[in-house]
Amino acid sequence: MKKYFSTLIILATISAANSQTLADALLYANDNLSGTARYRSMSGAFGALGGDFSSINVNPAGSAVFLNNQVGFTLSNFNTRNKSNYFGSKVTTENNAFDINQAGGVLVFNNQNTKNDWKKIVFAINYENTSNLDNSLDSFGNNPNNSIANYFLSYANPGLYNTTIPLSTVADSFYEDLDIRNQQAYLGYQGYVVNVDPNDPSNDTYVANVASGNFYHENYMESSGLNGKVSVNFATQYKDKFYFGLNINSHFTDYTKTTTFYEENDNSPNSGLKRLLFENYQNTYGNGFSFQLGAIAKVTDKFRTGLSYESPTWYRLTDEKQQFLSTAGYNYGNPSNPNLSEQTVDSDFLLIYPTYNIQTPSKWTGSLAYVFGKQGLISLDYSIKDYSKTRFKPNDSFFRPLNNSMESQFNAASELRIGAEYRIKEWSLRGGYRYEESPYKDKKVVGDLSGFSTGFGYNFGTTRLDLAYAYSQRKSQQSFFSQGFTDGPAVTTKNNTISMTLLFEL
Repeated sequence: MKKYFSTLIILATISAANSQTLADALLYANDNLSGTARYRSMSGAFGALGGDFSSINVNPAGSAVFLNNQVGFTLSNFNTRNKSNYFGSKVTTENNAFDINQAGGVLVFNNQNTKNDWKKIVFAINYENTSNLDNSLDSFGNNPNNSIANYFLSYANPGLYNTTIPLSTVADSFYEDLDIRNQQAYLGYQGYVVNVDPNDPSNDTYVANVASGNFYHENYMESSGLNGKVSVNFATQYKDKFYFGLNINSHFTDYTKTTTFYEENDNSPNSGLKRLLFENYQNTYGNGFSFQLGAIAKVTDKFRTGLSYESPTWYRLTDEKQQFLSTAGYNYGNPSNPNLSEQTVDSDFLLIYPTYNIQTPSKWTGSLAYVFGKQGLISLDYSIKDYSKTRFKPNDSFFRPLNNSMESQFNAASELRIGAEYRIKEWSLRGGYRYEESPYKDKKVVGDLSGFSTGFGYNFGTTRLDLAYAYSQRKSQQSFFSQGFTDGPAVTTKNNTISMTLLFEL
């Protein structure tokens, strides 16, 4: 008889590898359009312009363009709509979030010595919610081929790990004493999703306890949290031609994700697994560090160029995880019993895994801008980032397969941003376009992103009000699980953001 356990919630720290995926890596490696309303309305094309708090995040030299001391903050409403298609069954989910996503201040110290070529020194500090992680996705439908049993089998059998799991490990151990791989195999075995292969005398090969047939699936994912960044900026102006800047960035993240997966089959009524409910809760939190260098040059009074470098971000993260599995089927441990039996494998432990590191790729951005006097401007930014350089650390036997997967599946991706602004007295009218290549070599996994933006601003003198609307769309194929059972819905994600910024000159 397989072991059943359920206990009170406790806190446990164990020596285990973390269950990260390629999608988790992109949460920290990918860029999002965030910041002030003016920045958003021009799709973030500010690398050669400066003079905006969020422009500092593209090119640190941009703060040296400020003429006066300023403070400002931005309120935004984030709307995410996901349209899911799982084997022809379609459903739409929507999520709204409201946040103060930006706040900053800048101090400008002009050089009073007019003969000195170094005109000013600027100190700025800026906070931004670089990624709003509030999201939800609902999927359901009939899968004619695959069962979640393949997920548990991928951990129980050698597969990526090239090692076997003895029967004694999943039969006689306690969940909280195992590493993440053995925990998944343990859940599958204790829940009668997988059994030991009766044809293997060594008792370390496992087979699915599910007959072939049609599988009905439901999956609901809900997430919340943010990636935030505080930038401390130093910049200077040389003559009237050159601007140089440096950012020291402190990153922090707090991300919670809950998934509920249900499977039911129409297979033979007197053999194996009939239905299953599998719940996963994970909270990831931690902090990181990065730096940026940048320069802007006035080639002429109207034409400007910019170049900036963003270092990798070095994150130090911790995962908390909880799992619950409930199954129902026939012949559970007693072949002579024809009745439907139920089994619950409830870890009921909030497990805190050892801290680990992730290093995101560096980024280069080149920028051009043309300024039409006081009437307006047009600007362009082009960035490139090699996502295959993303790394989980330590690069041990558990993280190495994931790092190898990122190296083989990710590629270098470019991003193009174009923005324009036209001024009519105190009014400013703005628009922009954004195109971002997929970080995946196979664009069916995650497609290219495209979007546009628009907005306007009004200058009251020492106060300025800006409003912006930004839209983006991307298609993806989202697997329910990271290995073994990788079926999932085709998803079209549309993001709509409305932002308002208030700026005050001091």
